[in-house]
Amino acid sequence: MESEIIPNSAGSVSQIKQTASELISFAKITNIPVFLIGHITKGGDIAGPKILEHMVDTVIHFEGDTNNIFRILRAKKNRFGPTDEIGIYEMVSEGLKGVKNPSELLLSNNKDKLIGQAIGPTVEGIRPFLVEIQALVSSAVYGTPQRSSTGFNTKRLNMLLAVLEKKAGFALGSKDVFINITGGISIDDPAMDLAVIIAILSSHYDISINSSFCFAAEIGLSGELRPVSKINLRVQEAYKLGFESIYVAKNSKIELPKTGIKINYMKEIEDVVKKFFSKNIN
Repeated sequence: MESEIIPNSAGSVSQIKQTASELISFAKITNIPVFLIGHITKGGDIAGPKILEHMVDTVIHFEGDTNNIFRILRAKKNRFGPTDEIGIYEMVSEGLKGVKNPSELLLSNNKDKLIGQAIGPTVEGIRPFLVEIQALVSSAVYGTPQRSSTGFNTKRLNMLLAVLEKKAGFALGSKDVFINITGGISIDDPAMDLAVIIAILSSHYDISINSSFCFAAEIGLSGELRPVSKINLRVQEAYKLGFESIYVAKNSKIELPKTGIKINYMKEIEDVVKKFFSKNIN
């Protein structure tokens, strides 16, 4: 877009400022919402001068890729409202469909005893939902162990594996470790640490985890379980979906009315190993 008032070429700072100003004036006079759609860089920022972001009232990013069935609508700036709310949509053949309960799509709902799976509640903005962590631990065939993760930070996975080796006696020298978050979404939430470790140990020791259990705690470098943010939302979501027990850090401050879900407080990763896998530890 360009304005005849400004002699400069389209895309220049003065043209962007003038055209945006005219569109904003139109929106305010007519009370009609105006959406300006622009390109983004590989880093996820809006391409071009930053003046446009400063002028508009709201900056909304639509996140997703061709390999992900979910799309997330996230506000990076909102002059008249909160920025910690998101919208989750599913890409179907008819187009985008709003997802009212993401947990139902992200969990397998398989009540059979499966090895290497654990459930953890995460929070996107102010919206909690539960995700399923899948892990596979096997002997390295080609000599050098592989560390691969889909939907989870690989560097954080390496840190968790180092803690397991130091604090739980988990031998890594000849093991491949693969992590996957079902549903094709990516999670950057420290609260998923405990679920990831439970899934890894479940696969390593070939022991299934009760499908009515879920886990929410961050793991520190010394092996301690640390409280996570918005724990009340996580517990409420787990209870709403029918989970019987949730395992959290000992110092978590949970302020909820009495519910039907059992809250288990644990202090260190050694306590977790003894609770679920002690019979298989040599």
